[in-house]
Amino acid sequence: MKFATFAKGLLAAVFAISALVAQASELMADQDGKIFRVSLLGTGTPVPQMARAGYSTLVEAGNQKLVFDFGRSASTRLWQLHIPLGRINAFFLTHFHSDHTVGLPDFWLTGWLQPAYGRRTSPMKLYGPTGTEALAQGLQQAYATDIATRVKDEGTPMDGVMIQAHDETAGLVYDVGGVRVYAFDNDHGVNIKPSFGYRIEYQGHVVVLSGDTRYSPEVVKQAKGVDLLVHCVSLTSDALLQSNPAYKAIFGHLSSPLDAARVLREARPTLAVFSHIGLNGEVSVADIAKQVQANYDGPFVIGEDLMQFEIPLQAGRQGIAVWQATKP
Repeated sequence: MKFATFAKGLLAAVFAISALVAQASELMADQDGKIFRVSLLGTGTPVPQMARAGYSTLVEAGNQKLVFDFGRSASTRLWQLHIPLGRINAFFLTHFHSDHTVGLPDFWLTGWLQPAYGRRTSPMKLYGPTGTEALAQGLQQAYATDIATRVKDEGTPMDGVMIQAHDETAGLVYDVGGVRVYAFDNDHGVNIKPSFGYRIEYQGHVVVLSGDTRYSPEVVKQAKGVDLLVHCVSLTSDALLQSNPAYKAIFGHLSSPLDAARVLREARPTLAVFSHIGLNGEVSVADIAKQVQANYDGPFVIGEDLMQFEIPLQAGRQGIAVWQATKP
């Protein structure tokens, strides 16, 4: 059997593990805007690649649109969903690794421009661990000339380029429109602190984003029985681990497929999806799926950019609908 055929068959089996995962044709949000939807804007890592943008996740709950982390090209993915960058109500940062922040200036400044893809006219709300306020101040200083030029030349509204940044600690960080967002401390390694995961609650339903983490009891605690858990995963070949010391560090502070399977066994979410997918050396998503499937008997999905998940809020609807919004 050719490897490509095997990989496709294995991934198809993963999608079919549980009847809880509905078909895309079953999905339609009700007309009063009561939705709870997660979109994977970027499922990648620092590796420059076209198929996977840098890590970023959009959560739409009720009338709130929230973006978590800002990897490379994530703003482009948002516009592929026909959502203007300026329509995001709030932004949340997990930690300060560059692959989670390089897209922030793009969300901020492009979202401030007044063509259809931007149109922010009020300050950008940014929440994150201690250091977020300093990051925002540095960005405003770095782009001061651009800001001044656009205000003078284009008449772009100053309110839209302001950043209301908030340094937060673990606990409730956002409570608007019935949507509550809690930050919690995950475990990205002893040298990478602070580092957050996020728990989003809406109408009795819960989504948890693990953030970058190795096995973490706190992630398990926050994700117990939730509707959807978005968890990181990283797999590195033995040859690369032996030949490149940098990958040994990466291996030590991100969840392997076995670590991730352990989290899923202990937390038992209705559905899990992997994002921030690290593939280093001669390994593939099929290898990740095979290892997780051998150690966890519940439903999970290997995430792709622009994959979407809708949690049913309407009476009589069951199952999390999963579909690919468009090609990356």
